[in-house]
Amino acid sequence: MPGPLDGLVILDLSRILAGPTCTQLLGDLGAEVIKIESLEGDDTRQWGPPFALDAEGNPTDLSAYFMSSNRNKKSVAVDLTDPEVQRLLHTLAGRADVVIENFKPGGLRKYGLDHETLCAAYPGLVYCSISGFGQTGPNRDKPGYDLMAQGYGGIMSITGEAEGEPMKVGVGVADVVCGLYAATGILAALRHRDATGEGQHIDIALVDATMAWLVNQGLNYLTSGVSPTRAGNAHPNIVPYQVFATADGHVIVAVGNDSQYARFCDYLGRPDWATDPQYATNTARLAHRDTLVSMIAEVLATRTTAHVIDGLEARKVPVGPVNTVGQALETEQAQARGMTITLPAPDTAKGTVRLIGNPLKFSRTPVSYRSAPPATGADTEAVLSTLRCDL
Repeated sequence: MPGPLDGLVILDLSRILAGPTCTQLLGDLGAEVIKIESLEGDDTRQWGPPFALDAEGNPTDLSAYFMSSNRNKKSVAVDLTDPEVQRLLHTLAGRADVVIENFKPGGLRKYGLDHETLCAAYPGLVYCSISGFGQTGPNRDKPGYDLMAQGYGGIMSITGEAEGEPMKVGVGVADVVCGLYAATGILAALRHRDATGEGQHIDIALVDATMAWLVNQGLNYLTSGVSPTRAGNAHPNIVPYQVFATADGHVIVAVGNDSQYARFCDYLGRPDWATDPQYATNTARLAHRDTLVSMIAEVLATRTTAHVIDGLEARKVPVGPVNTVGQALETEQAQARGMTITLPAPDTAKGTVRLIGNPLKFSRTPVSYRSAPPATGADTEAVLSTLRCDL
């Protein structure tokens, strides 16, 4: 069954994570993605272990990091300084619907593959540029990685324990969110092109994307003029909404309104806390957070995780476990939702690779998993020979 983006061609000049996240999503939706790599391959091919192993037990160029964002793609490994390669890629851009890149601003101009050159040559082209700080502003020429974006964009200042050091999120979330914004921008630009015939340039920065998902914490500052601070696993605007220790582990309690809070107090055996003016409303609970949380923690510490989860689920109070990555991916829920997939990979020892699935579930145009992440340059000859024959 064709996907919603079936027939679209994406020329992918990006590497690392933000751009590849975007193009993997577009590939899952049916687009043909042609990934252009250096002769050495995408940097993340060497970001391991772990790696997929070959039949002799040796590491391949398929690191777990690389495989996380590069399925459903063809790999073309070339030397961008070669004039013939530049000519072929220019031609390929003319046949593509979208070009995406994450070089420093102006970095592709010397190859004739920058947005000014290609958009002028192909007026219907959608060209997306991802960079650390964007194409404008005083920091435009500075390089940017995920960690730097998390620091500059403010998210690290509100992540971690109150008395601890600023902490990054456990995955490259600035890259991932930037990639998702890029995909949204590309789809919007394609909609405009289909209506008008006009392509356009999309400029998105890691730091901008990071600031955009500060959401309520960003608005807390813009509304009050006071910068939020770290609060560990507590919520800045809702109480109780955090992780609590149990007798045998940890549990998440996420009380989102006063009626849920009353049912939570019933489970605790303290219905009086639901009517006490100091705790009856969320605003009151925020004012007396430390006292209330301490009392709740004392009760929950005497009960097992299973007891807390069962008791609160029975009362329709949001609650959940704190899983390891392995526990999360192997749950019955994850398997039922197709959140892990297995694809053929004949050059690996196992003959297959396991990947994280796409969370989108379409009723008519489902995502597809057509090919595992490719070896460096696996499709170079096939793609370039077709171009040469057509010229």
